[in-house]
Amino acid sequence: MDRSIVYPGSIPLDTDLLSTNRNAMVALGALLSATLGTSPQIDGLAVSPTVPASLSVVVAPGSITQLTTVDQNAYGSLSADTADALVKMGVNLASTTFALVAPTTTGQAINYLIEATFQEADVTPVVLPYYNAANPALPYLGPANSGVAQATQRTQRVQLQLKAGAPAVVGSQTTPSVDSGWSGLAVITVAYGQTQITATSITSWPQSPIIPYRLASLRPGFSQIQPFTASGTFVVPQGVTRLRVTVIGGGGAGGTHATIPSGGGGAGGQAITILTGMTPGTSVPVTVGAGGVALTGGATGSGGVGGTSSFGVYLSATGGQGGGGGSVSTTAAGGGGGSGVGGLINYAGSMGTDSIIPAARGGDGGGPGGGRGTTGLVAGIAAPGYGGGGGGGGASSTSGTGTGASGGNGGAGLVIVEY
Repeated sequence: MDRSIVYPGSIPLDTDLLSTNRNAMVALGALLSATLGTSPQIDGLAVSPTVPASLSVVVAPGSITQLTTVDQNAYGSLSADTADALVKMGVNLASTTFALVAPTTTGQAINYLIEATFQEADVTPVVLPYYNAANPALPYLGPANSGVAQATQRTQRVQLQLKAGAPAVVGSQTTPSVDSGWSGLAVITVAYGQTQITATSITSWPQSPIIPYRLASLRPGFSQIQPFTASGTFVVPQGVTRLRVTVIGGGGAGGTHATIPSGGGGAGGQAITILTGMTPGTSVPVTVGAGGVALTGGATGSGGVGGTSSFGVYLSATGGQGGGGGSVSTTAAGGGGGSGVGGLINYAGSMGTDSIIPAARGGDGGGPGGGRGTTGLVAGIAAPGYGGGGGGGGASSTSGTGTGASGGNGGAGLVIVEY
């Protein structure tokens, strides 16, 4: 941080103090940029109903950091500096209240948006005393004894704004868009005849850049994990822009043969990636591939194929193929593995193994997590792990002319999201 130098006996200059203030601000801005980045960040500023409840809301004290320039206007005797970018912090120590108005037409509702931005202003004008060389005992009032008041503070605050949408039939009303250079905080819905705002009327703006953690709560790397064992939706949490995603396809089932042991099912593929630039509040569809299903009830043939797992349009992993079966008395081949697509790392699932006729043994399912092939007239073991292939069924005879057993089911896929 730059520091001003003064000397004993030297005439003090106004720029000594002004430079000290500006240097401190620049140092703080560099620290904010290094720790929080240059995108807007909000701490506090929670929107809540009044107490007692009324048709108004309260925005709590808080702060916003936002990229701007060192000084848009001259700072006393220091010239403006609009060429150098700097992160600044606006702080509101007091709460702010906004009054809302309900629609006047029956059956209508209206959405209000509260948004925030950084604001810098020169305030507190005072007519300052100036040195009068002709009569030091009688100071001038204002510069050149003009009596003009001058701002004595350059404040940095959070500017708040309430935007009203257009009234519309309940359920069809829309929220105003966030203005350029502003950050959304909350949406408040008010219906016809409503006289009080409650917590159920207030919804946080999904993309609000609210700081999710304090320093003591931070943990290195991806500290939270959300596994999906069934298809669903992942909503990007507040404050999260990076995800690590792993997808595993479903495993193929073991085959079922009429007279000989059958092949093991292939394992599902796998893909792993890190996604950046995610927007908080965004919903991402998650598909978890089902495990392949083995044939039963006397039917013979290859085992069922495992389903494809995916995370939105970002990455996917296909399921493993079913192990061989049928009625032709040749060795039943193991099913091929699935493949990962779109990841930084894409794994091919391991293949199931072929059946072994002289041992009357079915092939093992591809792994990890694959089911074991069985010996003798015993159904193949289903895959115990995610994405594993099912084991092939054994046979009653080592001659290749016996009776084959059904294969085991493949394991279901899996999607893991870390943030």
